[in-house]
Amino acid sequence: MRISVPKEIKPGEKRVALVPDIISKLTKLGHEVFIESGAGVAADYSDEQFLAAGAQIKQGDVLANSDVVLSVQPLTPNQIRSLKKGALTISFLSPTTSTDSIDAAVSASVTALSLELVPRISRAQSMDALTSQALCAGYKAALVAAELSPKFFPLLMTAAGTVTPAKVVVLGTGVAGLQAIATAKRLGAVVSAYDVRTSSADEVKSMGAKFISLELEALEGAGGYAREMTEERATRQRELLTPFISAADVLITTAAVPGRTAPRLVTAAMVSHMTPGSVVVDLAAESGGNVEGSVSGELVITKDGVKIWGAKDVPSQLAFHASMLFSRNVVNLVLLMNKSVDGKSTGQIEPDFSDEIIDSATITHNGIRREKSK
Repeated sequence: MRISVPKEIKPGEKRVALVPDIISKLTKLGHEVFIESGAGVAADYSDEQFLAAGAQIKQGDVLANSDVVLSVQPLTPNQIRSLKKGALTISFLSPTTSTDSIDAAVSASVTALSLELVPRISRAQSMDALTSQALCAGYKAALVAAELSPKFFPLLMTAAGTVTPAKVVVLGTGVAGLQAIATAKRLGAVVSAYDVRTSSADEVKSMGAKFISLELEALEGAGGYAREMTEERATRQRELLTPFISAADVLITTAAVPGRTAPRLVTAAMVSHMTPGSVVVDLAAESGGNVEGSVSGELVITKDGVKIWGAKDVPSQLAFHASMLFSRNVVNLVLLMNKSVDGKSTGQIEPDFSDEIIDSATITHNGIRREKSK
């Protein structure tokens, strides 16, 4: 079958859905791989590398006659309408924010899979692009904080005296939060972290950080995410967190659930208690922000001298490795749909809805939108 990768067209998106190192997994099964010329340049993958790996480079539109289209961002409605009936697309296709593209896929009888909807089960870990990209974001968050902070992160013993280590607080200890903790620790900071899921305490402690216990009810939710909290609990949580945030040199917030507005964890009043020069990195800024006053894609300096960095396209800022990880996720999902007989590939890729992973991830098929709840 013909598997195509177009150039990403969303402003700020530098990733590419397929990297050269992984292409042989597809061509060995008899599939043809077409890459739009220049698709990998922003991620430092050249056309020559794709050619050497067995792909074909096409100038301009690669979508016509494609059987499978791989992309990071969802295809636009116009791109989807250019696909042949029965084509299959895989991308970050949010059911709540990509409604125009989903409607176009229904009208065009295109099968559309959303990487956000890959279930968080053991068998699907190698296909979980949300997790791999969150890892990139968490790593970058700690680096951004270190760059913006006027203080050293590590303890330094010098002839001029001792420099005390920076105090970093991380709110939200999912994949991004844990990676932010790990990176800040490697840089020498003293790290504390909080999550409404008390089950994450052991993970935090295993990384050498201190878990902040607020003596509040745990909010364990489905799929590894936290349950939504009442406003009363949120207010009490903010009150209890204020002393920890006030004492921090750096605050990193990572609490987000795909397709939903990010929870407001930190108010402007809480930020005002931080000392001048302190840094706030809000990884959830694109979905509404964990921190009041954060603006996606901007560095805001409050009247009290606190720097608030609002995240935007963070995995794209590490486009080389983010693309590599994304590519492995998406190819593993394609291979799950690759048909074989007696252990030999038939050269066909078809969704099997008896498989929990495929059933969960598929949004449209045969001109029908499949209802989802997650």
